[in-house]
Amino acid sequence: MNVHHLELFYHVARHRGVSAAARHMPYGIQQPAISAQILQLEDTLGVTLFHRRPFKLTREGNVLFKYIEPFFDGLAEVGDRLRGAAEKRVRIAMPEIVQRDYLPAVLVRMRKRVPGFQFTLTTGRIDEIESMLLEQHIDIGFASLNTKRSEDLRSRLLIRLPLVLLVAKNSRFTRADEIIRKERIDVPLITITGADPLCRLFQEGLRKQKVDWFASLEVSSLDIVSRFVAEGFGVGLSVATPKAIFGDHVRQIPLRGFPEVEFGAMWLGRLSPLGEILLEEAERVARRQGG
Repeated sequence: MNVHHLELFYHVARHRGVSAAARHMPYGIQQPAISAQILQLEDTLGVTLFHRRPFKLTREGNVLFKYIEPFFDGLAEVGDRLRGAAEKRVRIAMPEIVQRDYLPAVLVRMRKRVPGFQFTLTTGRIDEIESMLLEQHIDIGFASLNTKRSEDLRSRLLIRLPLVLLVAKNSRFTRADEIIRKERIDVPLITITGADPLCRLFQEGLRKQKVDWFASLEVSSLDIVSRFVAEGFGVGLSVATPKAIFGDHVRQIPLRGFPEVEFGAMWLGRLSPLGEILLEEAERVARRQGG
């Protein structure tokens, strides 16, 4: 049996006639289309489901209506319940460093503003986040906006983060040009994967100064970059963050004149009301941390 035909029969039986069903259908459909599809249902079953004039369900029609009535009667309530749950849940994706240093403050504000707020969280690089958005596996992605994005995605800039070099606390270097201006840079450079926007921006800044300095070590996260730096394996590339996240054994050296990482939110289509609230709180946290 065709489920759509069953839905039409439910409305015909409930409103006691094809004309009345057409007036009360939750979507537009003409009376002749309803009649034609009910006839297809009757042909499929090999029975007559109701008498037309005056309207009256047959014995077989009563059996079918009693069977499908609880399902179609409950659809509106189930829809409301699901919409209510969805209105308080948002699916988020972002890189590891943002989860640690930025997201907790946003979520604390969300819990105060939206009672019952729920979320799911996925870690990903910028390309992975974009794919998740386009496939509608997440609602909002937070990541660098410095890369070219799909035209289907919308975005909002939240904060600009300057690039910095990380050196061990006891390092002799106090300024970036003490390294960059060397005739031959023999200091090992530690970065995250070279495909990351952070690394591309750094290399862009070096090219403008006609300097070659490539990574000696590529690791999976900025946390690991700082750990290697603290152990004396080289100088690390990172971003300036509002909090001292690198520990007591690492210092930040500004990279003046280099491009900044533009960090923001991305989404597909129209944001839900909850998504708009999340962006509002994200902007507030970004302004406070940026200041």
